Amino acid sequence: MVGTNLKAEALNLMERRSNLEAEMDGFPRSDIDIPVVRADRHRLAELRNDHKDATEKISQNIEALHSSKVTRASAPVRGSGALEGANNEGMFANVGASAISAMEVDVTVNRPFAMVDEITEASPAAEDGLQLGDQIVKFGNVESGEDLLPRLSVEAQTNQGHAVPMVVMRQGAFINLTVTPRAWDGRGLLGYI
Repeated sequence: MVGTNLKAEALNLMERRSNLEAEMDGFPRSDIDIPVVRADRHRLAELRNDHKDATEKISQNIEALHSSKVTRASAPVRGSGALEGANNEGMFANVGASAISAMEVDVTVNRPFAMVDEITEASPAAEDGLQLGDQIVKFGNVESGEDLLPRLSVEAQTNQGHAVPMVVMRQGAFINLTVTPRAWDGRGLLGYI
């Protein structure tokens, strides 16, 4: 009995092998130049890697552009005397209830970290004087640094219903605003992106 099982199994395996050989007939194909295909695949892999690197660099540049859209000429430099002189009115404008003097703005923290791309109508941001293109330099206690979005969110939630001092750069000039994060019909507490 054992011999007949082995013989039947061997015959089944032989038949399976014949089917596989029939299916493999014509391989390797003579009409395909395998070294050329390998070279083309290698070149395609190089192009994909180069594309990925270029996309990442573009993303970094766009992020840097939106986080610090400021020219060196419009931003005072420490020790330049730009904030130490008596005529600073042209550089700072006051909007809202709380006015911050020129001396209260930290000279080293005058680089915007975000730009307002969209403001919803009738939102707290629109009502408090924020405008499209404003570059945010300071929002409450939040200045440039790591984890900006979570810090901005916590600052807005913590100060819901209370006036928050905000410094923005508008057309090269620093402007002090006071915004009040509050519930309204739209998303978020301020209504700007």
